[in-house]
Amino acid sequence: MKRLVITGYKPHELGIFHSNHPGIPYIKKAIKKQLIPLLEEGLEWVLLSGQLGVETWAAEVIMDLQCEYPKLKYAVITPFLDQEKNWKEEKQEKYEEILLNADFHSTVTKKPYEGPWQFVAKNKFFIRNSDGLLLVYDDEKVGSPQYILKMAKIYAETHDYQLLVINSDDLQALIDEDMDNG
Repeated sequence: MKRLVITGYKPHELGIFHSNHPGIPYIKKAIKKQLIPLLEEGLEWVLLSGQLGVETWAAEVIMDLQCEYPKLKYAVITPFLDQEKNWKEEKQEKYEEILLNADFHSTVTKKPYEGPWQFVAKNKFFIRNSDGLLLVYDDEKVGSPQYILKMAKIYAETHDYQLLVINSDDLQALIDEDMDNG
């Protein structure tokens, strides 16, 4: 796998409303744990849409991993222009940092927000232009990632496409591991 999409829940879908929430390090640790073997096997690019939550945390993990894996690159390809326009200042600053460090940045529709079709276009673009999807998602907690997962499952039926999912059990195992070691 050379190109991987990472996405998942937005913070509010997880009940996370502050950047110092104790669950964030576990989500980042789970992403890192999935990425390292893929990097060892030749992963070169990670595709993100730059949305808040899992994608922001994934970008932070990638920036950290780039010291150890200098060939790792990431692209931020947004569904529409100025997606961060209505975000709080702190979140806009984090987003700007992620964009500044990205190896590539663009937008799928080249327009400001017009409607949900732009998210569908982004999902189609990501799946067609990647070899796999890493998703932080749990079937028991329905949320926005369900749409790209459904599309990826259909695509994987007829293409060599890898689906990797980090669910609540995976996160709980990391928490338990920390408790046992602490």
